Amino acid sequence: MKNTISHRVADFLKNYPPFNMLPLQVLEDISLEIHIEYLEKDQLIFQEEDLPHTHFYVVHKGAVALSKAPGKEIVDLCDEGDIFGLRPLMAQENYKMTAITYEESILYAVPIGVFKPYVLKNKAIGTFLLESFASNTRNPYAKNHRGKLYGEALDQADADLVPLLDVQQVRRSKNIICCEPHTPIKDIAQTMRTHKIGAVLVLDKKLPLGIITDKDLRNKIATGDFSVQDEASKIMSSPVITYPESLSVTQAQMGMMASSVSHLCITKDGTPHTEAIGMVSKHDIMLSVGNNPSVLIKAIQRAKKTKDLKRIRLGIMKLLRGYLQQGIPMTLTTKIISELNNACTRQIIALSLKKMSSPPPCPFVWLAIGSQGRNEQLLHTDQDNAIIFEQQKDAFGHNNQSYFMSLAKKINKGLLKIGYDYCPAEMMASNPKWCLSIEEWEQHVKQWISSPGKNEILLSSIFFDFSPVYGDSSLTDRLTKTIFKSLEKHPIFTTHLAAGALQSPPPSGFFRSFLVEQNGQNKDNFDLKRRTLMPLTDAARVLTLSKHIRGINNTAERFEKLADLEPNNQELYMACSYAIKALLKFRTKQGILHNDSGRYIDLKSLSKEERLKLKRTFKTIKEIQELINIRFKVSQLL
Repeated sequence: MKNTISHRVADFLKNYPPFNMLPLQVLEDISLEIHIEYLEKDQLIFQEEDLPHTHFYVVHKGAVALSKAPGKEIVDLCDEGDIFGLRPLMAQENYKMTAITYEESILYAVPIGVFKPYVLKNKAIGTFLLESFASNTRNPYAKNHRGKLYGEALDQADADLVPLLDVQQVRRSKNIICCEPHTPIKDIAQTMRTHKIGAVLVLDKKLPLGIITDKDLRNKIATGDFSVQDEASKIMSSPVITYPESLSVTQAQMGMMASSVSHLCITKDGTPHTEAIGMVSKHDIMLSVGNNPSVLIKAIQRAKKTKDLKRIRLGIMKLLRGYLQQGIPMTLTTKIISELNNACTRQIIALSLKKMSSPPPCPFVWLAIGSQGRNEQLLHTDQDNAIIFEQQKDAFGHNNQSYFMSLAKKINKGLLKIGYDYCPAEMMASNPKWCLSIEEWEQHVKQWISSPGKNEILLSSIFFDFSPVYGDSSLTDRLTKTIFKSLEKHPIFTTHLAAGALQSPPPSGFFRSFLVEQNGQNKDNFDLKRRTLMPLTDAARVLTLSKHIRGINNTAERFEKLADLEPNNQELYMACSYAIKALLKFRTKQGILHNDSGRYIDLKSLSKEERLKLKRTFKTIKEIQELINIRFKVSQLL
């Protein structure tokens, strides 16, 4: 005869992770050992620094508040199906929080001795519990938890797996052969012959200024254009293409092909503003054969028609689905997909230029702004772009804007054909407000920063994430310098920008209830972009601008850079980096599943596990907004 009580316990647990990962018979066996506890409101379950219990808890009915001294502020509220008190299972330590019933509750106390043997056999359960436990430390993949689940080491079979080219770190030369800008070219050529190398890096105070390759010697010296007595700065190629130390084989392949270079420079943070620590050449990587990003980018560069690019875009989406299914790290996924998207844009621009009656009257640069400028645009969302051209008028006094407006219309139309909708707010280069000369753009950003109103803050929050995709990047360098000079003159702007960052509403209401749309076509849906992604994106932007951090637009990378600069806030910043990647992955999966942008989520369609993962980011969002509020003294604007 079945034990009716244990059967009911099993019937409840099978609906919630990680118990739904166990066979029903196993779950029923475990349920025989589970204790049921009936507790009144405000009853203590355990408190901070208590010795660990022999079991952890699942909320059957009611709610349990978790708090942490000082102040004993509630940091989490566990409701139906939630797990808490995992510390005795994960680590032999005293409790780090206090658990008190928030209302009358029924708890299931699961004996660790009974549950642990089953979990050790099931990695999916182990991963879920590790995330649940470590989420209280903000970062589920913190170094002090990684590989330490239940005191067990990583499975050796997993450790010995050969990494995919997409995640395999490329080999690099750490012994940099370099010279200074004033070094004679003759000496450089002799150095290259002595070391049997094809390139020398030009450094200025350890920062990469340029590079001289065999090609430069062949095209600039052998032709007689320059003398061997000239200095390195005369023939060096600049700027240098830089990447961080974590550069993978595929990234290296794509970086070389996208920029038509044979060498990449490795710097401490991946930008030319930090010390060079290595070099990667074509001889350092092995070109793989098969269906991978390098094959797609070659196909993009060979495309002769827009319809060819549309077909390739379908291949990019297929690659994205594969990356999500394989669990490829989100950092790498966003970089690869973003580079493929940028390559499509560059080819659209090249095809559009061929349709123009004449070449450009002056240098110009095509900017990706918004999510594409941050390398966070994975799905088919709308366009956000702009053009900067060098001169307002040509030699005959004609306004250059008309030429670039005509070009922009062709480019925007081409992007539409391959899957990028027009921006509803017309923040596109085909809009005369977003197609301006460098002088006009400088005037605009100076006005935004010196007189920050609501509209100026909105425009700057979109535009300041710009990234050059095609053309003369020196124009963006000039504009960046103008922005930071203006910030020095008007520091109050960052306070206004911070106030704007706090306008994004919090993701949850009283005690973790999801705040959903109250009306419109998305009524009762959760706005993932506005309530989770935007607060983190806005926070990263204002913090990096206030610290004059250049060359890093991606939100996760911005937080990681901030973590390096502020060790006292490192844990929070790394939690923000993890949260933005988790949310981007969640949105991408939802978008692919429903064939839309993934912005609005029907909460009823989510599993309990998905809701838990989403809720884990809410605390981090709240904390970074509190830091912004205090640091920039936003209250002084009220």
